[in-house]
Amino acid sequence: MKQKILLIICITYSLTLFAQKSNGIYGDSNWMNNWTNFRPATAEYPETNEVLPDIIDKDTKLVSTKTYLLNNRVYVTNNATLTIEPGTVIRGGVGDIDYCGTLIITQGSKLIAEGTEKAPIVFTSEKAATVRKPGNWGGIIILGNAPVNKIDKDNKHVLTDFNLDTSKATYGGDKPEDNSGSLKYVRIEFGGKKINGSKEINALILAGVGKKTTLSHIQVSYSNGDAYQITGGEVAMNNVISFRNDDDDFDFSEGTQATLNNSIAIRHPFSSGSGNSRCFEIDSYDKPENADMTKKLTNVKASNITFLNIEENNQDLVREAIYLKENTNLSFTNSVVSGFAPFLLLGEKITLSPENFSKIELKNITLNRCKENLVSEEQSFNGKLKYWPDPATMFDITNTFIADLFGSIDLKNNPDFRKKENAILVNNR
Repeated sequence: MKQKILLIICITYSLTLFAQKSNGIYGDSNWMNNWTNFRPATAEYPETNEVLPDIIDKDTKLVSTKTYLLNNRVYVTNNATLTIEPGTVIRGGVGDIDYCGTLIITQGSKLIAEGTEKAPIVFTSEKAATVRKPGNWGGIIILGNAPVNKIDKDNKHVLTDFNLDTSKATYGGDKPEDNSGSLKYVRIEFGGKKINGSKEINALILAGVGKKTTLSHIQVSYSNGDAYQITGGEVAMNNVISFRNDDDDFDFSEGTQATLNNSIAIRHPFSSGSGNSRCFEIDSYDKPENADMTKKLTNVKASNITFLNIEENNQDLVREAIYLKENTNLSFTNSVVSGFAPFLLLGEKITLSPENFSKIELKNITLNRCKENLVSEEQSFNGKLKYWPDPATMFDITNTFIADLFGSIDLKNNPDFRKKENAILVNNR
């Protein structure tokens, strides 16, 4: 009996070690099957037969037997809950050019959008197949009561960049456990409508959202802006996908405390914006004078992440995977990064000091076909940065074709971006 117990302990320990060493997205099966769509431009959706009202101020359910048109700013207010049935399709339109289709969940209200693997909820363009394009509509904005570090003289933070009703667009507070609802098995396609010459609504904006909000199995595709903008709050996300979006895949700011697990960003050089588009852009503030430095600074904990440039011949159009600014914290572990210029770009104000290094944890990362590991905007730092702290302890540097690295990169037929267990890696050391 003792021998059996010892054998079980040894097997359990071995499996634990294996789990700790796995990197990139994982799963006993391919968790992207059935509910995702990597070719949304050709998908056929039913015609709309009901228009959503501008204000939803009481508990409301959207049903899968109808297809809804989101053609304006639609505010969920008065602590109401908007529930969306599995399989429901909501199609976003331009409407008035300054007030394109956008769903705004105001503070105290909730969005319960829980699809299933076989019946996902889809937010997509009102345009017909083949003529859809990024920026056909706005996106989803969720405003919560969790803390942010932005200074506001009235302690009333307002999203001002998106032509919103400022009396309804407040976010932030003192409730880190705040609950704004649940998004599961949800696709968001062709959002990111430009509202002026330099600004667009991002596909999914989470501002001051609290940790009791559930966010899993979400796919954002072909946004003309960021896929996920996380502004303050305490957010946990897992099994989420960013696919061929123009701007950042994940943009963290204003002191957000974010945990991201088992998630992927897939970039393509001909979809990425010509500016500063990254998988992660991480800052704590736009300017130091706009932040309350007594409050938490942005802290991102990311594990089992895959960042992938899907095009081997990227013509130098895909930039760094991560851009990290000063006074931020990042833990990035057990992950795969393939096909980027540098892996991580440090902002010029991050000096090479033990204090700054202590804010960055990099561990068990496969860097495949990346031109550089760590670089700084301050060119004079880069000679020393090559040796900090010891790249051999952080990275496995390889030069392997992506078709040999992942299960399947065939976007037409159920791609599988889990790293092959038996992948033969061409080592660069």
